[in-house]
Amino acid sequence: MEFILPEASALGIGPDRGKPARVTPEQAEKRGRGLALFDFDGTLIPWDTQVVFADHVLRREPLRRLYLPFFAMFAPFHRVLGDEGLKRVFLSYLWRARREEIEGWAREFVAEWVPARCYPEVLEMLEKHRDSGHLTVLASASPDFYVAEVGRVLGFDLALGTEVEVDDKMPLFPELTNHKGGEKVRRLSEILGSPGADGWEGSHGYTDSTADLPMMRACRSGTVVNPSPRLSAIAAGSGWGIVRPATPWKGPRDKALRILRFAAGI
Repeated sequence: MEFILPEASALGIGPDRGKPARVTPEQAEKRGRGLALFDFDGTLIPWDTQVVFADHVLRREPLRRLYLPFFAMFAPFHRVLGDEGLKRVFLSYLWRARREEIEGWAREFVAEWVPARCYPEVLEMLEKHRDSGHLTVLASASPDFYVAEVGRVLGFDLALGTEVEVDDKMPLFPELTNHKGGEKVRRLSEILGSPGADGWEGSHGYTDSTADLPMMRACRSGTVVNPSPRLSAIAAGSGWGIVRPATPWKGPRDKALRILRFAAGI
């Protein structure tokens, strides 16, 4: 499979980062033919890549493991902090890392993990949309500093992740707006226009999570990947496709242990 690497400006990154991505005339032409919206973690790739990226960094800089007791102290307050607050605390392992370092780690991480560990079945679906000339959009809750690189490597027209505020160095608790749930629809609407009551014309959404139901309901059709029983029932009632590619873990316990090892960088 050959991947085309779009320019950074086409992915909504670079000098204009933080502003709504602009659709080029070529992309507008693609949009007229169709629209494919893909979640990343659990949809294109089996893992929560936030912990996998942490593993990538911690193996290179072991002293950053000192963040673990700090994160463990805040983790019990998840309900108070919310997903957004806990994500800010989790990113403390990158404290004082220079922007250039983070960008370098992102390139290394994506080269190692993407697309080799993506679901082949879902990559084939992405390729079919590209062959049909559709506008392809990666919409992820993972940090934009590596989501943008994923978008380049997989040839997406646009790549949107959680925008993490990094100046010259990463703050202890970086400012961010979690790109999840309704926030995905809000940012996509800035670029594509409102989905209206019937969803974006010619659109197809892909996800593994009920957290993406706002995005999926803004699409005319959809496919869910390894869904939970609840999401399976919603998909069946909505007429969405269901795919169940093989996962790399042996069961829930094996998956949990692997995630813990990733988070600790061991």
